[in-house]
Amino acid sequence: MDTLLTWLIGGGILGFFLIRYWRAHKRQEAESHAAKERGALFSEGPKAQHPRIHDDLCIGCGACVSVCPEGDVLGLIGGKASIINGHKCIGHGLCAEECPVGAITMVMAKPSAGADVPVISEEYESSVKNLFIVGELGGLALIKNAVNQGRDCMDVLAQRLAESSNGHAEKADWDVVIVGAGPAGISASLRASERGLKAVTLERELVGGTVSKYPRQKLVMTSPVEFPLHGKFNKTTLSKEDLLAFWEKIMARTDLNIHTGEPVESVLKQEDGLFAVRTAQGEYKSRAAVLALGRAGTPRKLGVKGEELPHVLYRLIEADHYTNNHILIVGGGDSAVEAAMGLAHQAGNKVTLSYRKTEFSRLKDRNSKRIQEYIASKKLDVLFNSMPTEFREGSLSIEVDGEIRELPNDFVFIFAGGTPPSAFLKAAGVAFGDNTLTEQLAAK
Repeated sequence: MDTLLTWLIGGGILGFFLIRYWRAHKRQEAESHAAKERGALFSEGPKAQHPRIHDDLCIGCGACVSVCPEGDVLGLIGGKASIINGHKCIGHGLCAEECPVGAITMVMAKPSAGADVPVISEEYESSVKNLFIVGELGGLALIKNAVNQGRDCMDVLAQRLAESSNGHAEKADWDVVIVGAGPAGISASLRASERGLKAVTLERELVGGTVSKYPRQKLVMTSPVEFPLHGKFNKTTLSKEDLLAFWEKIMARTDLNIHTGEPVESVLKQEDGLFAVRTAQGEYKSRAAVLALGRAGTPRKLGVKGEELPHVLYRLIEADHYTNNHILIVGGGDSAVEAAMGLAHQAGNKVTLSYRKTEFSRLKDRNSKRIQEYIASKKLDVLFNSMPTEFREGSLSIEVDGEIRELPNDFVFIFAGGTPPSAFLKAAGVAFGDNTLTEQLAAK
């Protein structure tokens, strides 16, 4: 009898925990199903590099789900990992590294996934021979990826130029012209120097590209990366200031030709196979070109009355410069949310975030959690289903759920994205995602 009682108690305890585990598993799976259905409403799926899950190998351990920095790109459905919010994936690749059975590989989206993204080969070459596209412009986020692409494409180019027998090569002033001095452009410039190529880098603003415009102390890297002429950079977290100082240190030790304040007007391939890269200062002839541009381009305007006023801005550099102000942030992406939280943290600010949709849908997981904390603590106000209708000195009008409200205002920050340099690329002969890669490469 004692033995039977012991078995019953043991079985009861085991059953209790098994039932709890089963309920938790079913709840998580239901949440993943719901998230996948919501994700399909916002996007047709990943637009660039993303994980491909091999169901025949996946054992459903969930390691890939928990390691993703974006929070809920992956989920477990039917005992297998599945992409539930593909639009949030920005290609970290940590899921593939963490999978214990090698069931995940990182792949690029099909060209048809985004008609506004130029199609490039595995070597980052566009439809124009010897014209390479690296970094954010190619549809791939993350500084680590941009650095790797800039480095790798220059390796391909160095080998190709060494083997080339173009009779017009002696007419070129440069082996390669690099357009853009952001992460990808700097990496390409360093590798070109390391490989002994004669290169010049043209940047319309300052070295650092988009990174130089980030808010102070914004984390820009969360995993190690290898820089040319330096080696592996092992810090796992890096702020904007750390990264810019690091780049300046590297460039001070190398012979790089970087021209800042010189925007490129056009990149054209001539009949002799050379590229003519034109700026207001002159023309650069080169055997190859690398476009390391961002996708933001020109800030997108709302078309609202009073938008031309000086207190209406499209970029936040230093949040701590704004205190004791009434501030409106327009937008619902990570940039808008980060700016709103940064400004709300400053003394005396009254911050309102306006978003035209009914809920946030594409935020990074950490921003999604933090913004809810700010809302709950009333550090800032969020107006969903809203759109400004007029900006004035000292006040503004905004439509919320069909009703017009008047708010006091000192500054407006608009984060509505930017107009990508599609016209610039098309003028250079670059084909976009509505063509197949085979068709484009055949035209070379």
